Amino acid sequence: MILNITDAANHQIQQMVKEEESTNVSLRFGVKGGGCSGLSYAMGFEDDINEELDTIEEHNGIPVVIRTQDIPIIEGTKIDFKQNMMGGGFTIDNPNAIVSCGCGSSFKTATNEGTPDPNC
Repeated sequence: MILNITDAANHQIQQMVKEEESTNVSLRFGVKGGGCSGLSYAMGFEDDINEELDTIEEHNGIPVVIRTQDIPIIEGTKIDFKQNMMGGGFTIDNPNAIVSCGCGSSFKTATNEGTPDPNC
């Protein structure tokens, strides 16, 4: 498995899938350029899968789509969902990240720096 999705995150994702208009959606997880450290995580639902560019793995009935080129950057990443007094949110623990910004939403790896956002 490329990703480790905890039970709490899986439960939250399943609840979010129920709110989607389409019943045939997949969770897409990957990286994009930007953020304070150069790369940031991208996570959302979609039904557009390119079999030449994407890899699909299933987590407790949820199809997760990952761009094949992102696998070396995110392999071994743990996605969790934490609830606190201010609400809840997903946390991402990427063992490949060598630098992360203060808020934890952007990072860089030893081999991928991305392009930092100058407005960050």
